[in-house]
Amino acid sequence: MKPTLLVLAAGMGSRYGGLKQIDPMGPSGETILDYSVFDALRAGFGKVVFIIRPDFEQDFRERIATKFAGRIDVGFAFQTIDKLPAGFAVPAGREKPWGTTHAILCARDAVDTPFAVINADDFYGRDSYATLGRYLSALSNTSTAYAMVGFTLKNTLSEHGTVARGVCQTDAAGKLTDIQELTKIAKLARGAEHRGEDGKIVALTGEEPVSMNMWGFTPAIFPQLEADFRAFLAAKGGELKSEAYIPMSVGGLIGAGQATCQVLRSDSTWFGVTYREDKPIVQASIAQQVSAGAYPSPLWR
Repeated sequence: MKPTLLVLAAGMGSRYGGLKQIDPMGPSGETILDYSVFDALRAGFGKVVFIIRPDFEQDFRERIATKFAGRIDVGFAFQTIDKLPAGFAVPAGREKPWGTTHAILCARDAVDTPFAVINADDFYGRDSYATLGRYLSALSNTSTAYAMVGFTLKNTLSEHGTVARGVCQTDAAGKLTDIQELTKIAKLARGAEHRGEDGKIVALTGEEPVSMNMWGFTPAIFPQLEADFRAFLAAKGGELKSEAYIPMSVGGLIGAGQATCQVLRSDSTWFGVTYREDKPIVQASIAQQVSAGAYPSPLWR
C-alpha cells in the first residue's frame, strides 16, 4: 500500500501576491511543489492530494497539477470556513481559515492510506521524503503510531531575520513528548537564540530537532482530529481569528495517551521563503543540488 502525499496549499498566495506555488525556483523554472512531488514519487508515494481554496482551483489545475498527470494519481480537497462539524456555525465576521487541523480534516474523503502532510511552499529535501515514506509504508490504516520529520534547527534558519520554529523534546526512544513554539529565533555566529516578548533569552545550540510541518499519519487520525476540532470550536469557535494547529492537536493526543509520534531525524536542509531576500538563496541552493546531480534539469523530462 503506497502512502499518500497531502499538500497544505489552501492558505497560499497571501504573501508577495499571487500563488506562491508558481514562483520559479529551479534552473528550468521549476516550483518548490515540483520538487516536492518529484521527491515523493521516488520515495514510493502513490498519490498526491492538494488542499486548496475553491477560488484557487482553476489556476492550480492549469498551472501546477497538469504537469503531474500520468506520473502520479492526483486528488483535490477544498478548505472553506463553512465546512464545520454538525452543530457549529461560522460566527458573523469570520473570514480567517480555521488552521491546519481543519485543513487536514477537509481531506478526509480523499485519503485512504497512511499519508504525509507538508506545506506547499517548503522544500524539505529528498532524504526527508525517503525517511518518512519508509515509515509510512510499514503502517496499517488503523495504527496511531504517527511520525514527524525533525529537522536540525541550524538547517532551517534565515540570514535575514527571526523565524518561528517548533523546538521538539523527545524521550529516549525518539518519541515526541513536547513542542515548544518559539516565535523569534535568530541565527548567531554560533548556534541561535530566542528573545521572547518579555525579553527572556533562550540559548539554542542549533542542533535541536524542530518541526517544519512535515508529518506522517494514518486515516485513524481523522476521527481523533474531529473530536479535537469540536473541542476547539466549543472553546474558541466564536472568535474571529482563532486557529486549530496540527502540532497542538498531536500534542493533545500524545498527552491523552491516544497516539505516539516518532521524531524521524533528517539531515536535509529545509528551504523556504520567509523573507523576500530568501528567494535568491533558495534558488541558489536548489541550483547547487541540481549541479551535484541530486535532481535532473529540467525536472520533468
